[in-house]
Amino acid sequence: MGILHEDLVLISQAEKPEDPTEITVNCPDKTGLGCDLCRIILRFGLSICRGDVSTDGKWCYIVFWVVGKPYTRWNLLKSRLLEVCPSYLSASGISYYRLENQQPKPPDVFLLKFWCSFDREGLLHDVTEVLCELELTIRRVKVSTAPDGRVMDLFFVTDSRELLHTELRKEETIHCLKAVVGDAMISCEIDEAGPEVATCSQGSPYLPSAINEEMFSLELPNGHLSGLFASNPISVAVDNTLSPSHTLVQMQCQDHKGLIYDIMRTLKDYNIQISYGRFFANQKRNCELDLFIMQADGKKIVDPNKQDALCSRLRMELLRPLRVAVVSRGPDTELLVANPVELSGRGRPLVFYDITLALKVLKTRIFSAEIARHMIRDREWEVYRILLDEGVGFSVPRNKIEEGVRNTLMGWDSR
Repeated sequence: MGILHEDLVLISQAEKPEDPTEITVNCPDKTGLGCDLCRIILRFGLSICRGDVSTDGKWCYIVFWVVGKPYTRWNLLKSRLLEVCPSYLSASGISYYRLENQQPKPPDVFLLKFWCSFDREGLLHDVTEVLCELELTIRRVKVSTAPDGRVMDLFFVTDSRELLHTELRKEETIHCLKAVVGDAMISCEIDEAGPEVATCSQGSPYLPSAINEEMFSLELPNGHLSGLFASNPISVAVDNTLSPSHTLVQMQCQDHKGLIYDIMRTLKDYNIQISYGRFFANQKRNCELDLFIMQADGKKIVDPNKQDALCSRLRMELLRPLRVAVVSRGPDTELLVANPVELSGRGRPLVFYDITLALKVLKTRIFSAEIARHMIRDREWEVYRILLDEGVGFSVPRNKIEEGVRNTLMGWDSR
């Protein structure tokens, strides 16, 4: 056919460490492909600094310039990107559309349980880092500290490699965990999460009612924004005069980690297709985006109410893709982080990794942690609840914790 399967994704690594790496995707198109690609790039800890997207509705050509970790496993990244590209051989056949309409088989969930003889600063982050490196996605977590100082960690995980049911993969995982935990590890077990343990993965139904309205809103509040929001100017505008068949959406905002993913995720949820797009972030982290879009029926967006709803949602996603709050839980302090789940059911990558990294940098220990999903306002949210250890020596102000976690999640911690 002229194009080999492995040529659907090409990665040209930068010659200099400070230069971006170029990722080219040339494959059949599907609604939400850009979102799927950006999620994988974000999961590998990379940031998109520039991009070009074009498609005729059947075939797309995407170029991303990315920067990030110097030790990125590029071959593995290419494999993961190829996995979400529609097959070249099915580009013009009915089978392509039939495959798109089929719901993917949900991944098997495994319970990883281990005991440690004592807690230490940054332990949970180190464990989370190992799981991320092993391509184990954390779906739920319950971490608790016993009165005698022992720590029990329960991780409900899925395996991107789909091998965790094998003894070899289990042994690899346990070996890597022992390497980072050391002699403190008492035991470690990995089993498939059957019905008898499914209830353990459910989060507490209680969420502080005082923060629900403000924290889980998907629309910007009316009136003037102040504080953090006012310092992050955002512009989203639509124009139907420049193209006979497409609506132009122009955005200007401050760059943040996963910015392009947040935009692509929003458009995917609205079932909106991008025909052409270009975006660029300068060294001051100011980002400009021009997207020519259309609805699933192939028409531009002319309804003013639909335009307003889309612009409002995009502004909120650019401003607050994640929600962070530090609240009182009785006499204790609880860190809450929440983000909306894609309508496809996929959560945002590396959130728990960034939370534990921020707390490790702040030298703040974690007494218990829980990840669970909640239906709020007819939308599913992934909620992270971290009960902080306020023992002797705890001196980090709550506003500093909130600021530090938010900056790490948004990629502003290096400023």
